[in-house]
Amino acid sequence: MAEGIVIRDAHFPGRAPIDAYGNGGFRFAEMSHRGSILCLPSGIHGWEPADPTKFAEGDFARVFQQADGIEILLVGTGKELKPLPPALRQAFRVVGISADPMSTGAAVRTYNVLLAEDRAVAAALVAVD
Repeated sequence: MAEGIVIRDAHFPGRAPIDAYGNGGFRFAEMSHRGSILCLPSGIHGWEPADPTKFAEGDFARVFQQADGIEILLVGTGKELKPLPPALRQAFRVVGISADPMSTGAAVRTYNVLLAEDRAVAAALVAVD
């Protein structure tokens, strides 16, 4: 008997470059995702920060869980650069992650280059229209 539609958390189980961004989402691995994403060692996950204009430590729980596989975290803050709160920057430093905020476009481009170089990079990317 058919179950009907099953809704699952958005997750691509691998590392892939971002092919395109805009219109409220991202394209990667011949797929698309509407909304923000986290690109981590465990794959690409849908991401919903509580307030994308003011990040908090809880927004990055998955990043902290996978900190041992991340040296650089690129934080795409939307259309414009927004600095990370000092307490959040310090929390990343404590676990050995260099967190670099920049516009989402710049973060996507930088992520793709570092991924191609096989660096220990992750990205938290806020979707832009």
